[in-house]
Amino acid sequence: MNQSGSQSGNRVNVPEARAALDNMKFEIARELGINFKQGYNGDLTSRENGYVGGYMVKRLIEQAEKQMAGK
Repeated sequence: MNQSGSQSGNRVNVPEARAALDNMKFEIARELGINFKQGYNGDLTSRENGYVGGYMVKRLIEQAEKQMAGK
């Protein structure tokens, strides 16, 4: 268990947030030329999946920084 008491630290509790993250994932994959599809993507390499995840984190950080600068 992590410090917050939950078993998984990467669980999304807000359904709208899950949909937004999924949309971001597909948008970034499309921008990178990676053929992400709904459901199973086990045919993609670890590198391809890592690129998508890395760019998602980068974009989320950029959005957070913009929000903090606007306050």
